[in-house]
Amino acid sequence: MKQIKEDLKNKTFHSVYLLYGEEDYLKRMYRDRLKSAVLGDGDEMNYTYFEGKDIDFPSLREAANTLPFFSDYRIVVVENSKWFKNASQMADYLPEMPDTTVIVFVEKEVDKRNKLYKYVNKNGVAAEMSTMTERELKAWIAVQLQQNQRKMLESTANYFLEQVDNSMTNIKNELDKLIAYTVGREEITKEDIDGICSIQVTGRIFQMMDAVAAGDQTETLRLYHDLLALRESPVSMLYLLTRHFNILLQIKSMGGKYNKTDMAKKAGVPPFAVGKYQSQCRRFSEKKLHKMLDACIETEYSFKRGNIGDQLGIELLLVSFAAS
Repeated sequence: MKQIKEDLKNKTFHSVYLLYGEEDYLKRMYRDRLKSAVLGDGDEMNYTYFEGKDIDFPSLREAANTLPFFSDYRIVVVENSKWFKNASQMADYLPEMPDTTVIVFVEKEVDKRNKLYKYVNKNGVAAEMSTMTERELKAWIAVQLQQNQRKMLESTANYFLEQVDNSMTNIKNELDKLIAYTVGREEITKEDIDGICSIQVTGRIFQMMDAVAAGDQTETLRLYHDLLALRESPVSMLYLLTRHFNILLQIKSMGGKYNKTDMAKKAGVPPFAVGKYQSQCRRFSEKKLHKMLDACIETEYSFKRGNIGDQLGIELLLVSFAAS
């Protein structure tokens, strides 16, 4: 990304870019910034877009070979082609492409042994857009708030990240809602987040397990009924509870033996979420976590045998968690 930023700043462009990885927001942002920098705003005449695994290569080659009209460059954006995991003609074509054309590939996954990937990595810019660390994400949030004359305490930012969906696209949407909601004042509070943000289901699960740890059956059941009101099915909640306990057990077993990035990979969670799992797993013994996980599995068997209704089954399960 550093190289892309330099190209954007200096208005000097490589002939080919590859934006790949899990973070869709960053891929879209750099795709759009490259397009705007190469063409300027409003120039659609020198822009061509292709998408999908069934792209017609001759059509793409024709577009890339077309000289720009009243512009220094033409830009071609290619998304989700799968050409960086499978054989294609692109690697052989790119050395012949006119210097006036810039191609931007946007892909989810790549194979670094792939011929096309090797060419782009050597002759262009291949940038992986991976999930931000907690520190990077907080810094990005701070910039978004500063640009809109807003601020929030670090504790509020932590709470915000615990409640909303982890994707940057969703985080940006929720920030925009908070900024609009707090017109006329500077600080965004926890109450604003509770009042306006779309709280993700995993955020409710965290709150529910905090209530369980505190032995608060009333709050545990209130959060459960909140999820039911949001049309979350009991079977789906059982899956999420089972997954939650599995993650807590993995995080607890790793202790201080790994850094957060490695822990995130092993547990299958974003790096910035590791801290809140670490914080919560300290509230339960390993024995208690195993007991709750076993109870989830037994409840699933009861559902399948028809021994109990799913809604009542989850309610009794949560009551037993908070009571023990």
